[in-house]
Amino acid sequence: MNILDIKNRKNSGKKIAMLTCYDYSTALMLDAIGIDMLLVGDSLGMVMLGYDSTVPVSIDEMIHHSKAVVRGRKNALVIGDMPFGSYHVSTDDTIRNAVRFLKEAGCDAVKLEGGMQVAKTIERLAAIGIPVMAHIGLTPQTASSLGGYKVQGRDMASAKRLLKDAKAVADAGAFSVVLECVPATLARLITDTISIPTIGIGAGPYCDGQVLVTHDLLGIFEKFKPFFVKRYVNLNNTIKEAISTFIEEVRAGAFPDNEHSFSADIDFSQILNDNDE
Repeated sequence: MNILDIKNRKNSGKKIAMLTCYDYSTALMLDAIGIDMLLVGDSLGMVMLGYDSTVPVSIDEMIHHSKAVVRGRKNALVIGDMPFGSYHVSTDDTIRNAVRFLKEAGCDAVKLEGGMQVAKTIERLAAIGIPVMAHIGLTPQTASSLGGYKVQGRDMASAKRLLKDAKAVADAGAFSVVLECVPATLARLITDTISIPTIGIGAGPYCDGQVLVTHDLLGIFEKFKPFFVKRYVNLNNTIKEAISTFIEEVRAGAFPDNEHSFSADIDFSQILNDNDE
């Protein structure tokens, strides 16, 4: 997959499937089954690192996890999520941090949150050859200023603002845009209006693609469950059951058994009869 492949999906009718990914082994698995894009999301701060939000995640942490994901993919497009503070101070800092994702981590593109207020940043990055995925609607990095993790665009004024945001990032050169927690009918209007693919998360079925946090989809992360998440399996229970069985077998002496032990055609007890020389 490349940037042009993703952009061409807009008119092909083939939906784009994207999932978050934070490590090598998961990247291998998701890539092998044909995922289109892997997002090394700053959600790793909550899912993998135990932070209360995405805000504390550092650029070094993002680069570290992005490197691992890139090592595990062969075909999927890998997008590195620029964390809070990495594109807010100055243009020079923004470019420097974005370049790290491509040059140091090997990502194909970066993602940043915001609409009209970051359009010039997107334009600058695109102008020097750094592909950018935009992110509007609910923006987790600035959720506190939005009144919390709430659906955006439910009234006419905020809906108009989101449409302007979408047009601004598309005009600035973003190759796609994430729409998070937006009413389905508004997401449809945005999708039909702008020229770049929309990737929905809690934005209904009319977007050009969909993204979920992999740990939510698989039922691994249970600290909270967003309303829009569909759990395709509950691996948390399955994993707990497997580990509980392991603990019981170890304590009972049932594991390891002969099947899971190495053997040798030597009577090692003779060692005790040998004199040390």
